[in-house]
Amino acid sequence: MEPILLESEPAAGVVRLSLNRPAQRNALDGTLIGALQAAVASHATRPATRVLLIAAEGTAFCAGADLHAMLALGRGDRAASVQDASQLAALLLALRDCPKPSIALVQGPAFGGGMGLAAACDVAIGSTAARFRLPEVQLGLVPAVISPYVIEALGHRQARRYFLSGEQIDAARAVELGLLHLAVAPEALAAEGLRLAAEIAQGGPHALAEAKRLIAAVGHQTPGAATAASTAAWLATLRAGAEAQEGIDAALARRTPGWRS
Repeated sequence: MEPILLESEPAAGVVRLSLNRPAQRNALDGTLIGALQAAVASHATRPATRVLLIAAEGTAFCAGADLHAMLALGRGDRAASVQDASQLAALLLALRDCPKPSIALVQGPAFGGGMGLAAACDVAIGSTAARFRLPEVQLGLVPAVISPYVIEALGHRQARRYFLSGEQIDAARAVELGLLHLAVAPEALAAEGLRLAAEIAQGGPHALAEAKRLIAAVGHQTPGAATAASTAAWLATLRAGAEAQEGIDAALARRTPGWRS
């Protein structure tokens, strides 16, 4: 059985990447992490791909790390353990830096690394059956590799609570916290993901990639003269580009821009 299913186009330009270890509740091991990272890297440079859907087979989105693998790694060579953790870190960074927007479709439990995977995507939509939890401290661990993405999603104050307590977060609370953008009925999850993917795909491909870069660049900056100058230069550069010229001209002429045809 392949660790990832590639359903290349459930809609035009939309690629669905599904975790496919349902018997293991899609727990993350080296094979699954490597396969997902390779798929993300492949589609990052594929012009036909506009949006990535990160989904999972079975009842769980992702139960986190494979505990058998974690136990063996802890008993083995430290360098191998660091390399394994670095592989997950590289996957999450690849999703964050991918020029293609990503949408997590969380249909069930997303614990530990699964919660981190959802947080690393640009958008996260869950079913009302989705559940989140950071159980690491109860295993004598911390959610180290996923922490930058989870803290960004929850904020520092809420992260303190959930990192320390390991308590469960239901879908409604996940929306309140900002971890999920939206929660829908289980039967509506796939359709809502495709609807949002279609909305995102209306944007210019270069503009979508630049929007992600912009958020990463200025999201933690304090407004001031330096930020004002850099963002003004950013806008000036983009509006002189071919994509913006096409988009603005199409809007004025009330026609569809070329990237949508």
